[in-house]
Amino acid sequence: MSEIATAGQIRAARYALNWSIECLSEASGVSVRTIIRYESYDGVPPSRSGNLQKLIHALEAGGIEFIGAPGDRPGVRIRGG
Repeated sequence: MSEIATAGQIRAARYALNWSIECLSEASGVSVRTIIRYESYDGVPPSRSGNLQKLIHALEAGGIEFIGAPGDRPGVRIRGG
C-alpha cells in the first residue's frame, strides 16, 4: 500500500476508475469538500486525520496501483485481474 500520493495521482486514479468525487467520498469516508481541496493542490496535499491514506486505500481497493514517487514520475495504473 502506498503511503503518499500527489493530487494528480488521486485525480488520475479516480478518472481511471470512472469514479465521481461523491463515489470516492463514499468509498473512503473522506468528505467531498476535502477531496475537491486535495485534487486542486499542486503536489502532495497536506493531510490531517489520515485522509490522504483513506483516499489511497479506497483507490487501491478499487484496483489502482500507485507508481513512481511524488518527485520522480508519479503515476497510476489499473491492476490486472
